[in-house]
Amino acid sequence: MLNYLKRNCMALKNLFDDDNNINEKSVVGFLSFAVMVVFAIVDLLTGYLGKDLVINEFIYDSFLFITLGAFGIAEAGKIFGGKKE
Repeated sequence: MLNYLKRNCMALKNLFDDDNNINEKSVVGFLSFAVMVVFAIVDLLTGYLGKDLVINEFIYDSFLFITLGAFGIAEAGKIFGGKKE
């Protein structure tokens, strides 16, 4: 069990290294998109139960802009980044 925790902590540490294979912008975009999906599911469930889910529109729009920005920046980096040799 300790070995498993140590490997996962090291994997999380590697996310913040400068020379890793993980695209951090895509990770942030995916997490933001996941929050938006959870919000949509909860909104549907509460609507089905006859209750209104009250959430500030500013918060939802913020997650929307983070998602679009993160995926847009990641794609622009692929297009204009050039090929590594």
